[in-house]
Amino acid sequence: MTKPAQRELAQLTPLAQLRAGRLPLRLIQLFVGLTLFGVAMAGFVRSGLGLAPWDVLHYGVTLHTGLSLGTVVIVFGFIVLLLWIPLRQMPGLGTIANVIWLGIAADIGLAIIPEAHGLPAQLAMFIGALLVNGLGGGLYIGSQLGPGPRDGLMTGLHARTGISLRVARTGVEVIVLAIGWLLGGIVGFGTVLYAVAIGPVTQLFLRFCIIKLRTDAPAEEVPTAAP
Repeated sequence: MTKPAQRELAQLTPLAQLRAGRLPLRLIQLFVGLTLFGVAMAGFVRSGLGLAPWDVLHYGVTLHTGLSLGTVVIVFGFIVLLLWIPLRQMPGLGTIANVIWLGIAADIGLAIIPEAHGLPAQLAMFIGALLVNGLGGGLYIGSQLGPGPRDGLMTGLHARTGISLRVARTGVEVIVLAIGWLLGGIVGFGTVLYAVAIGPVTQLFLRFCIIKLRTDAPAEEVPTAAP
């Protein structure tokens, strides 16, 4: 990504986010992005080929609690948000919207998307969900209203411990993937494909989704990853 694009992804303080202009457009883009992201989550489940690491954990918990996937996503969103406190992270409006709306969108997606049968249909659904996920992530990040709770956890660990973002992300995702797998979450070829492809796919969409802001406050970089 170019330096100007990196600057556009600057994460402002929560108050500065709201003062940076174009708020109605950014809110619309935020919720469209989160909706697409949640529907894509449901698409991955219906494909049966594997889930993203955090969703492996979410799905594993649903198998043992009887709660809907969306409810578990919301519960874990709030739990992760509590971990921001010792890391001294400040949630933005988009962070709170992520915690609540992502799970609702996932349950809506599960209600309307049928299960895929046969490898060709499964692959088609997974690839479609991957593209929708990347577009949703690009829209959500490009609205510049705050990182998702899981991404904020990783940037907080980076800021407070000095470990690299790559190590923080890998360490956290390996842990949640292992726990989710032990709970019966869906791990497969798609899990590996997601890990390899989601970054480039999101970056592809992100360059068209960044809303330019009027910035007059110090900023710090945010990751260009899925919520």
